[in-house]
Amino acid sequence: MEIIEVKSNPDYEIARGLFLEYAREIEIDLSFQDFDVEIGQLSEQYGCPDGVILLIEYEGGIAGCIGLRKFRNGEGEIKRLFIRERFRGKGLGKILVSEILNRARQLNYKCLKLDTLPNMIPAIELYKSFGFVETKPYRYNPIEGAVFMELKL
Repeated sequence: MEIIEVKSNPDYEIARGLFLEYAREIEIDLSFQDFDVEIGQLSEQYGCPDGVILLIEYEGGIAGCIGLRKFRNGEGEIKRLFIRERFRGKGLGKILVSEILNRARQLNYKCLKLDTLPNMIPAIELYKSFGFVETKPYRYNPIEGAVFMELKL
């Protein structure tokens, strides 16, 4: 198992592929999040000095990813936690969340925010296990029952 910080163009292409795989799997039109802009500008939206994308390699394959980007002063936003189906149930999501929290602290974020779908129960439970709590919506999301969470660091 290895955590890979995305820095090079080839790694950004891998991350882009995972983000697209995530979008296909959830079967929701993400245009309300400007998803096309996001995947076209990964290095600008998630790169240094305010963010990072992490990949996780497991048993010789890229198993998943997570992103952190600046939301506003002192606040970061976690996006696109995704573990490929064949790698699920191995604790890799927990490892990625733990590592992204470490990176957020290194970047001096005081609060992290995220939103997720109401049917993503394992993800919601994972976030709660790290101390995330449900909060009011911090951005537009038209999906009924969307769950907004935050963690004070």
